[in-house]
Amino acid sequence: MKRRLELFLLLIPILGLAQPDTLKHSYDADSMKNRTFQLGEVAITSSSITEKFNKINSIAIQERNKIEISNALNMLSGIVLTASGSRNESSISVRGFDLRAVPIYLDGIPVYVPYDGYVDLGRFTTFDLSEINVAKGFSSILYGPNSIGGAINLVTRKPIKRFEVDGVMGVINNNGYKCNVNMGSNLGRFYLQASYSFLQRESFILSKLFNSTKNEDGGQRDNSYRNDQKFNIKIGWTPKANNEYVLGYINQKGQKGNPVYCGEDKQNSLYLKPRYWKWPVWNKETFYFLSNSKLSNHFKIKTRIFYDIFKNSLRSYDDQSYTTQNKPYAFQSFYNDYTYGSSIEFGSDLIPNNKIIIALHYKEDVHRENNLNEPIRHFKDRTLNFGIEDVYAFSNNFTLIPGISYSSRSNVCAEDFNSLSNLIIEFPESERSNVMNGQLGLFYSLKENHTLGASLAHKSRFATIKDRYSYRMGIAIPNPELKPELTTNYELNYSGKLIKKLTLYNAFYYSHIYNAIISVDNFQNGKSQMQNIGRAEYMGLELGVKYNLLKSLSFDFNYTYIKRNNISRASIRLTDVPNTKIISYFTYHPIKRIMLIFGYEYNSCRFSTSYGTRVPSFNVTNSMLSVMVCKFIKVEFGVNNIFDQNYSLIEGYPEEGRNYFLNLRFYN
Repeated sequence: MKRRLELFLLLIPILGLAQPDTLKHSYDADSMKNRTFQLGEVAITSSSITEKFNKINSIAIQERNKIEISNALNMLSGIVLTASGSRNESSISVRGFDLRAVPIYLDGIPVYVPYDGYVDLGRFTTFDLSEINVAKGFSSILYGPNSIGGAINLVTRKPIKRFEVDGVMGVINNNGYKCNVNMGSNLGRFYLQASYSFLQRESFILSKLFNSTKNEDGGQRDNSYRNDQKFNIKIGWTPKANNEYVLGYINQKGQKGNPVYCGEDKQNSLYLKPRYWKWPVWNKETFYFLSNSKLSNHFKIKTRIFYDIFKNSLRSYDDQSYTTQNKPYAFQSFYNDYTYGSSIEFGSDLIPNNKIIIALHYKEDVHRENNLNEPIRHFKDRTLNFGIEDVYAFSNNFTLIPGISYSSRSNVCAEDFNSLSNLIIEFPESERSNVMNGQLGLFYSLKENHTLGASLAHKSRFATIKDRYSYRMGIAIPNPELKPELTTNYELNYSGKLIKKLTLYNAFYYSHIYNAIISVDNFQNGKSQMQNIGRAEYMGLELGVKYNLLKSLSFDFNYTYIKRNNISRASIRLTDVPNTKIISYFTYHPIKRIMLIFGYEYNSCRFSTSYGTRVPSFNVTNSMLSVMVCKFIKVEFGVNNIFDQNYSLIEGYPEEGRNYFLNLRFYN
């Protein structure tokens, strides 16, 4: 690694500094908008200013060195970074809702894991994206089922030139490195976009303020390695205007360690019985076809067809040597899942001032699991969704957006395993779940660049396969008859330019969740069971500010306040979400070729367990210096967690201390 860093540094003086008039390159904000793969977008229904505060483009992602999707999303108001320490997974919460209620899409294709509805966002890198779109509460009916708290769509790139290439080579501290290359070609009717990336780290370094514990002595965090690589290619054909057909393929391969719990909570079972886990396989493959066809002047049809494969293996070891598997808690577990489905959107603007879209979604999820030397258990869910949405502009100032959908989920297959007889048996047949969803949004333009919005949304989430059938390592009783969770979301928002250099976004929201799925203790023989008896309410405030103080100095700020109440069981704490989060960035261009960015983040304390264990509030400060050394080359150097804060998102799993990175970016 040291030799790689030395070679990397030698490139800088060889390239030489360019003159200011040669610094402009084609990857500014306007050109990146043109590179957005619009066929991969899902309908946006809010004002253009509101969208700016609910999306992140690749320029912002690069300038703030956000490598993972979760860290990029954390820049937005209403979203907080969370983690599952026992599984070493990175995640986020949107207005208090976790990823089971906020599905993840890539170019409109669902990519969340069939078994539990989650996805490890730490495995998804940002290198090949043009932008990330976020819908909160009032999300388009066109996303389909389970968007009870919103939806997130990762949008890839589309080339605009005959040949274009860009990428980055970088090092992280002295034991990590990354590299990615994006290449594209647009030949008019045909285009090709491809990317390859890898990210590897041997470990991350804990803060020097961390006090060693019985399971962690500090310094390099034990068993915190990662290795991720991704290949993405799509081929497009545009025979004429408003007609586009695309074939795509994505291949992700990952490996990761699972750092051991090192907290002081003696009620946590991991305090006395730590998990010595490794994940040698976290692989995903996605095949998809997208199309958009204009049938006539007033009618169009859009389709998505996909097949997604997820393979995962987990190894539990006897101790911190990670060599033997002889004790009762040691095992090897395997998932081999796949999902296939399609969606069709039929749109019409035949009725004046109305844009009506009818959407049909079909999805089949197959989960297959087993431990070493055990037979494979099969689970299969089939989900159908039908919806209609209308954007009705009944005046120059008023836009009304009603939407309604019907969702149905049936279990086709669910198998249980009897460890005494070593036989597979069927779970009792469960009833099909059906639910209606509806929403209404009203947007009023006070004048140019000022919009008021109000919305009401009734949404649902089906119980996952894990919710219904998991024994949770022997401590729970399955419940195949779980019904959908329901919520009613209310929102008022404002967005506008107060003065030429100041843009403001503000939102108030309230969500009432009922029929919520919660764990009931001591249901049978001291074991718990998931049941539909929960009620909760989430409420909050979001504020976003963009201010160009000077021509060379800009300021971005957002504030998030979330209050969550467990109405049904007030003594049980709602976990993982702080009440307050602040994010701010100062961007300074002392001269044209140089950019300095300072970032600051504050999180108030949050509960890590339902019985009240908390992690304290924290402040983290980051910085980056970027220098254009010639028209096609940029060098970046940055420091994250400048003051080496010892902090955690979840008790017992400390985050990274002070760390450094050095990047070499190239463009054509």
